Amino acid sequence: MMNKKNRHKLYSVIVVVFFTLYVGAQQNILPLIPQPKSLVKTPGHFSLTSTTKLVVTTQSIKDELVYFNDYLKKHYGFVLEVTSKIPEKGNYIIFTYPDWEAGLKENYHLTINETFISIIAESEGAGNFYAIQSLIQLLPLEKTTTLNIPCLQIKDAPLMKWRGMHLDVCRHFFSIDFIKKYIDLLALYKMNTFHWHLTDDQGWRIEIKKYPKLTQVGAWRNGTMIGAYSNQEFDTIKYGGFYTQEQIKDVVTYAAQRHITIVPEIEMPGHAVAAISAYPFLSCDEKQIDVERGWGVFENVFCTKDTVFNFLEGVLSEVMNLFPGKYIHVGGDECPKTKWKTCNHCQSRIKTEKLKDEHELQSYFITRIEKFVNSKGRQIIGWDEILEGGLAPNAAVMSWRGTEGGINAAKQKHKVVMSPGTHCYFDHFQGDPIDEPLAFGGYTPLQKVYSFNPIPTELNESEKQYILGAQANVWTEYILNDKHVEYMANPRMAALSEVLWSPNENRNSSNFVARLQKHFLLLDKLNYNYSKALYNVEQITTSSKSHQAINLELKADSVLGKIYYTIDGSNPNIKSIPYKNAITISNNTTVKAALFKNEKQLGKISQRNYEINLATNKSITLAIPPSKSYNYGGAFTLINGVVASLPRTNNQWLGWSGKNLEAVIDLKQLEEIKTISVGFLKEEINWIYLPKEAEVFISNDGQKYISIGKMKLINERFMEISVSPTKTRYVKIITNNYGLIPEGNPGAGSPAWLFCDEIQIK
Repeated sequence: MMNKKNRHKLYSVIVVVFFTLYVGAQQNILPLIPQPKSLVKTPGHFSLTSTTKLVVTTQSIKDELVYFNDYLKKHYGFVLEVTSKIPEKGNYIIFTYPDWEAGLKENYHLTINETFISIIAESEGAGNFYAIQSLIQLLPLEKTTTLNIPCLQIKDAPLMKWRGMHLDVCRHFFSIDFIKKYIDLLALYKMNTFHWHLTDDQGWRIEIKKYPKLTQVGAWRNGTMIGAYSNQEFDTIKYGGFYTQEQIKDVVTYAAQRHITIVPEIEMPGHAVAAISAYPFLSCDEKQIDVERGWGVFENVFCTKDTVFNFLEGVLSEVMNLFPGKYIHVGGDECPKTKWKTCNHCQSRIKTEKLKDEHELQSYFITRIEKFVNSKGRQIIGWDEILEGGLAPNAAVMSWRGTEGGINAAKQKHKVVMSPGTHCYFDHFQGDPIDEPLAFGGYTPLQKVYSFNPIPTELNESEKQYILGAQANVWTEYILNDKHVEYMANPRMAALSEVLWSPNENRNSSNFVARLQKHFLLLDKLNYNYSKALYNVEQITTSSKSHQAINLELKADSVLGKIYYTIDGSNPNIKSIPYKNAITISNNTTVKAALFKNEKQLGKISQRNYEINLATNKSITLAIPPSKSYNYGGAFTLINGVVASLPRTNNQWLGWSGKNLEAVIDLKQLEEIKTISVGFLKEEINWIYLPKEAEVFISNDGQKYISIGKMKLINERFMEISVSPTKTRYVKIITNNYGLIPEGNPGAGSPAWLFCDEIQIK
């Protein structure tokens, strides 16, 4: 039997060996994003120098060779000679044809050994380009004359067909130079679709020669909203811009050379104010209006008379001549029906076409446009509102209001691109709003993007085939410049690229974060801005065994560093409390936490106040469950001791669409209560309304309840009721949803959302 001393020595050896292997594994992590389908490291390295030859036997990959040599010239100061023969001396990179079945145009094999690099891909496919992108990611960052690349074998293929990124250039305008830089970022991560949002209420950005006023008038607004929407403040500076058709042709060519298809979006029938400002006959009342200065949804939409369809066919004809891709995006979202309800033309159209209502009128509108686009050999794609009133026969759906629209469309055998706001809206905050630039709202951190599954489990195997892929959207209401776009896109684009490219079994969050840290250095080299919010500590509350306390978990990826925290109000440092296990909080407490590595603080200090009251961590029952899209922590979110911060981050709220909140809290014993308050959210631009009323009931047995009155709104954030000291065990709160959103407001006619955060009983 081994004695204690020898056991200790053996244990020490095991620890040292394990630590050495772990450190070695971290050092040997290759900076490849997205993770290849198959990767095997082999000994040695290939030395790329100015004497290395590029060996090709076809001219069909000329663009790829130019791209690679341009990259080498810009970052290392040399280019490679292109030849059709394998050199007798020196090393080389050779491009050859595959022996696999034709049609796998995005697949590639990359083999790197000490004497040559072999790239196998279809001659006219994207595989050669993607192999070059992987090669670029493996190059050393420092400028040197000898570039040592690790030997390996990669066999790679994408998981999804549609791997997209979107950019809105209507709310804020971006130069052609930046559009190209943005496309280069997509190319780096093997994205193949750029959704270019070109028209909206706040500006028309594409030249249409048949209708010159679209850019002469519609591309310019007389001011812009400043700061948060709730402030309703505007400047008076003329703002705008547009792209000429020659510029657009140049960008289309530039993207095609990087195997990226551009999908243009021409909004209809809503989001049409900029067009109507140029040509008032396009609206129902034909009145002159200005291009909108602020954000939101507006009543002036395209009328359904024939002259409007003739106009749109003229616009789309020119658009299709500029963009050769299969899909034309027609928007179709957020179209108020107010004007249609009182318009003689629209009401006549409903009768003539035997339509049920204005929702079917919108379906008629989209279907008519689709027939025209189909006649030109193209197809339309639209936001999931095009499902309402009946889906156009051949339309594809981009599902943004959760995944439900995509699920319904796939079940109807329509192609789908998943783009739910919960995971794919990169205009949302990616860290604590206190530390982030002003954003639209919501909370979409890096790890949430990485956890996204574009293929819903609700679909069977045949229905799953209709999911083309997914894309992320960058709406620019609060994004004023190039660097801010990059900040919002990076590194979340990298996470999405791996979701859409890499097999599920190859995805590992910690491994991704380790590779991402190396990519930050690459982004620095390429002059891209990016968020470092992943270095911030996340505070997560969970239920404790004691009904008088909560558990607090501090979360950050362990590959990044170690967490230290304080509970005395001071800022943490490496002499503060090291985080090991969940913290129990039983009194009002402020927790500050930060991540440290090598005595250096990474990221920002995470701070949160915890307010413990009679409701905290008690038993809570909800009669109506929240929406799947806004149910992050379940009912516990309402009694976890955290009053949600503003601006909104979705992980601190529960949301109901058109339904009521009915909550019962069991205090576990008779308790004396004096005040009950509930936190609500008012964000009408996002269809979120305060409840019409809220009433409170109490009970000693959980069976028979009596009302103690209705709550009063004490500000636009909390409703409260105060009573004489009363003993009770059960407290029931019933709130009535606002109902349908009134005309003239964003989402008019749709059910209002009710958002609730914390119930406090004192």
